[in-house]
Amino acid sequence: MAFTGRDKTWLRGPRAIGLLAAGATVVLGLATGGTVTQAATAKPKPTHTQIQLLAINDFHGNLAPNLATSSSGNVNGIPAGGAEYLATHLKQMRAAAAAKGEQSVTVAAGDLIGASPLLSAAFHDEPTIEALNGMGLEAASVGNHEFDEGWHELLRMQSGGCLPDGDGQNNQNSCPDTAHPFPGAKFKYLSANVYFQNTNTTLFAPYTIKNFKDGKKVAFIGMTLENTPNIVTKSGVDGLTFTDEVETANKLVPVLKKKGVESIVVLLHEGGFPADPKAYNSCPGISGPVTEINAKLDPEIDAIISGHTHQAYNCSLPDPNKKPRLVTSASSFGRLVTDVRLSIDNTTDDVDRVNTLANNQIITQDVPQDRKTAELVAKYKQLVAPIENKVIGHITTPTVVRTNDDSLESPLGNLIADAQLADPSTVTDGKTPVAAFMNPGGIRADLASNNGEVTFGQAFTVQPFNNFLVSMDMTGTQIKALLEQQFSGLNGPEDAKFKVLQVAGITYTWNPAAAAGSKIVAGSIKIGGQPLVDATSYRIVTNNFLSDGGDGFPAFTTATNKVFGGLDIDAFANYLTAHDPYTPVATDRISVGS
Repeated sequence: MAFTGRDKTWLRGPRAIGLLAAGATVVLGLATGGTVTQAATAKPKPTHTQIQLLAINDFHGNLAPNLATSSSGNVNGIPAGGAEYLATHLKQMRAAAAAKGEQSVTVAAGDLIGASPLLSAAFHDEPTIEALNGMGLEAASVGNHEFDEGWHELLRMQSGGCLPDGDGQNNQNSCPDTAHPFPGAKFKYLSANVYFQNTNTTLFAPYTIKNFKDGKKVAFIGMTLENTPNIVTKSGVDGLTFTDEVETANKLVPVLKKKGVESIVVLLHEGGFPADPKAYNSCPGISGPVTEINAKLDPEIDAIISGHTHQAYNCSLPDPNKKPRLVTSASSFGRLVTDVRLSIDNTTDDVDRVNTLANNQIITQDVPQDRKTAELVAKYKQLVAPIENKVIGHITTPTVVRTNDDSLESPLGNLIADAQLADPSTVTDGKTPVAAFMNPGGIRADLASNNGEVTFGQAFTVQPFNNFLVSMDMTGTQIKALLEQQFSGLNGPEDAKFKVLQVAGITYTWNPAAAAGSKIVAGSIKIGGQPLVDATSYRIVTNNFLSDGGDGFPAFTTATNKVFGGLDIDAFANYLTAHDPYTPVATDRISVGS
């Protein structure tokens, strides 16, 4: 086991003194020639209580194991993940703690659902909630992807019930087993910093307090990514306000202390980036938002369970009082579980941080599958098969890749943009889009095939968000501003932050050496082969995430006459069917020059 913190031999002090005094009494009795009757020594009370805290994050509905050869299916080459294995590991870890007389609690730091594989997404992530119920999850912070289908749907995830979605309409089916309606989450969703606008009412409870034996209390504060409105669909968070993580958590500290709570853990859906991503049980050169948040969180907060960045780390970072504080993350997709031993001082009821240890454990696949979880996964695999296995077209190459060329354009990006441009659902009043824009972050995998055959499941793996297509009017000036936003603002000016949209119907050149705000080469933009005119209005199409200004593209919010069409995955699937077989086209729409 790898540890964060420093073990103390805490059988010093009162217990050690007691043992020494007992020994002295025996020696004294023998020295005076008396008869010694050694009474049973009273067992000293332990100085600390050990509580096991098991934590996951960013599960994203990955019920079935991913391919071990993929980056999402292993940890440093070791096959990892799969709900049936995760459930077994959790049971084994709890049993090991119970054998030592320790109590246990299982929590999560957000993005348990959303951006999920078809096995879960086809049923609105109901299977994932059911699986987590069976694993004994007790509390989870709300991540940004929990809002992928909107906050009303998230409330249903908590409370249960079925959607009237037409029994499979749009390749989704709520409550497919009519004999077993969706029960909702048995665990508590927590979100201290998400409020209904203009109220003091949070969407979910801000915290929960877990009571243990001997009167021990541990509070868990749920914290959602403050930046969520900028990276999810606007309609999904309409009417909500997201507040600063640090300010919100710090305000809750005195509230919890008044309730007699001394041990406080934040379940934070925000994370960091270790210098060595493979060092999953240490913390080399960690950077990113979680380090800034830790530096400002109230010293009374004892540990931070984090997520969002899909990284794995096990850190001891200084709080504002320069005392060590545990900060952890368990990678993603159920490949790791963080096993924390909270050591609580029985005198103060506060966490003894020096003796609080953590270990990121790989969810290996060399253990028996949990029977009930395996049965649940098998049930939904059978239900999803007709949707998943339907062949929708063929490709003439083994895959169509999302790998960028030097201009940051990709073959798969071109395919998706072409599909959006060709989709008839956004044509209105005779106005047909002439250009399309796709965010690269929405392309989640290469398009694979089975000897050239492409199934709906393979297409869905590429585009799992079920976004709607939106057509709109943008002037040439607005389009220029949009293209510059790929390299500035939230998307720059550093190279690593550039976010180049995949396009159809438009060509242009950008200059890497030019200053942010002036990277698009003057006169290079053409739509339909014709130079862009500033004052001319062009009909364009994108997805509703970008339409709302997501991914740092506020220029889309200035567009007018917006019309919603069908789902992006349907446009993608229909295009592959209409262009069967499909051959990847050259990446010659975006070029680099001066």
